[in-house]
Amino acid sequence: MAPVLSRNQKIGLALSCMLITEEKRRKKRKIWAKQWLHDRKRFTHLNLLKELDESDFRNFLRMDEQCFTDLLYMVKPFIEKKNTLFRSSVSAEERLIVTLRYLATGRSYEDLKFSAAISPQLLSSIIPETCAAIYHCLKKYIKIPKTEDEWRTVAHQFETKWNFNNAVGAMDGKHIAIQKPTGSGSQYYNCKTFFSIVLFAIVDANYQFMYVNVGANGSVCDSTVLQNSSFYQRLINDELRLPAPTALPGTNKCIPYVFLGDSGFSLSPYIMKPYPLKNITHGQRIFNCRLSRARRVVENAFGILASRFRVFLQAIAINVENVEVVVLACCALHNYLSQRNAMYITPSSVDTEDVNTMQLRPGDWREVRPLAPMQQSSVRTVSKQGKNIRKCFLDYYNDKGALTFQEDMLRAQ
Repeated sequence: MAPVLSRNQKIGLALSCMLITEEKRRKKRKIWAKQWLHDRKRFTHLNLLKELDESDFRNFLRMDEQCFTDLLYMVKPFIEKKNTLFRSSVSAEERLIVTLRYLATGRSYEDLKFSAAISPQLLSSIIPETCAAIYHCLKKYIKIPKTEDEWRTVAHQFETKWNFNNAVGAMDGKHIAIQKPTGSGSQYYNCKTFFSIVLFAIVDANYQFMYVNVGANGSVCDSTVLQNSSFYQRLINDELRLPAPTALPGTNKCIPYVFLGDSGFSLSPYIMKPYPLKNITHGQRIFNCRLSRARRVVENAFGILASRFRVFLQAIAINVENVEVVVLACCALHNYLSQRNAMYITPSSVDTEDVNTMQLRPGDWREVRPLAPMQQSSVRTVSKQGKNIRKCFLDYYNDKGALTFQEDMLRAQ
């Protein structure tokens, strides 16, 4: 006859069985990842990269092999990890390649895992970390001039290339589409009816970013982003070391050095904008045409950025805290590659004009969806001194500073 167990004995026996089951479960080997992810050396895109010719390599990573090698050398100390007893770490080269591929295509982490043989969870930390390292190493390529001579060099390039005097930069802002952040409500919802953060930039005559400001929520306008920037505070406090006003060629009118903006900005002594189109005069149209021609560099810079780094062509579906460093890395790469690689910006990449036929050939970047422009403020202050300076430019471009082809250019618009 089987022994009769007391209530406490039954409870003790049940607990013992539970402990034995839990111990067996713990001893059972856990699988960290799918088996093919373990075999990264076999499936990684590193193998494909070795087979690509020069053209395909540049298309795959948006840069030639020498630029990639130099960039890897710079970022490697910041992204290299040590192997552990349990598994090999993702190499610095693999980390940089998958990050560049993400910036070039905008593919999701879930999609990238198949070509990189890296799990989406790991990609979500690798890509922002590598973008931060890229920007840290390349931010020296984005710089505001620090001396009067450097500012004069920028102004000389605007004058010789775009026939606008005393211009030291063209400014604009664009929406960077993002996935709606959790719990953000309408904070990032813009007038274009999608969620975004703002990229505000100042560009020189060669399509180079001199200053970038990223992160303002998409509901604000151009002028608000500018006024809240460190650049603007330095500008109004006379801390940029701009040269003293100089006379326009052939005149005795001294004009300050100015930045060029669109109608979304407020007119001031240091920011020029077009005349309103309502009741516009012929002379004002000439000024607008000259300003628009010079300001086109910032539109082209944004266009090239988005066409080269197609992460901008759809909503960036990562944590909003990481979007800023992705954008900064792309801007730094834009300057780095345009200075290092002649194939990055070609004549067909940008808008070009034929002064004989007055035909404007759109840049290749216009074939893809451009970045959305910013909302224009309904309240804009007008500086009397700014109006006077703009009038000086107008008089000059309709007299001694007139171009032989500007009337034809105006008729062709």
